[in-house]
Amino acid sequence: MRRAVLVAAVVLATASASAAHAADIALLGAGASKDTVSELIPAFEKASGHKVIATFDTGPAIRKRLAAGEIYDVVITTSTEIDAFLKDGKLAAGSRTDLMKTGIGVAVRAGAPRPDISSPEALKRALLAAKAIGRSAGTSAEYIPAMLAHLGIADQTVPRLKQPPPGQQVPDLLTRGEVDIGLQQASELIHAPGIAYLGPLPGDLQRVTVYAAGIPAAARHPEAARALVEVLTGPAAAPVIRHNGMDPG
Repeated sequence: MRRAVLVAAVVLATASASAAHAADIALLGAGASKDTVSELIPAFEKASGHKVIATFDTGPAIRKRLAAGEIYDVVITTSTEIDAFLKDGKLAAGSRTDLMKTGIGVAVRAGAPRPDISSPEALKRALLAAKAIGRSAGTSAEYIPAMLAHLGIADQTVPRLKQPPPGQQVPDLLTRGEVDIGLQQASELIHAPGIAYLGPLPGDLQRVTVYAAGIPAAARHPEAARALVEVLTGPAAAPVIRHNGMDPG
């Protein structure tokens, strides 16, 4: 409750100046940013008069949406993708704003034995013991096979990898018992119901991903979009970002 009051107060101070020109802001965001952005949107809408129409999807799906010509006012995805969109002219020059960063986490189904993942060797044993391993269809999915190869267990474990179907995440596979252990961005695991979050990947196995915002060159409401991005980087956002398993910036 105290965090919600702080969010509302700071968002009001930040966003009220644009309230006279209310707009429907179309936002396309990566799934890892969903909990944080969704928590900040209501206070922004109340303070600014704008309405945020948010769509969250995987990184590959975001690429496909923009390639197909879908129009948004704000795009939130990995900084690498934002830079690529800037290079291709899909985003307005100079519009990249870093918002938050997170690593990859590990989880099991609630009530299941909690394997040791405190070191690379311990994680290796846990993955070898798993009959099936869940990985997301998003950003972290592209790294997991490389990590398994680094551990020297790709031959034994890559065939056991399972991705959730569209619209679902690794926690869904865990709660249904389809996988024994799951690997996904920590922000998508930490508050998911029905699972036990074990912690981040250990040591040098960890890969931190920065999520950034960009304003599309074809945005219909760029000023309103910038007001939203300002709130997502403001003082009210930091505790929300941390609460959802990420770090600001």
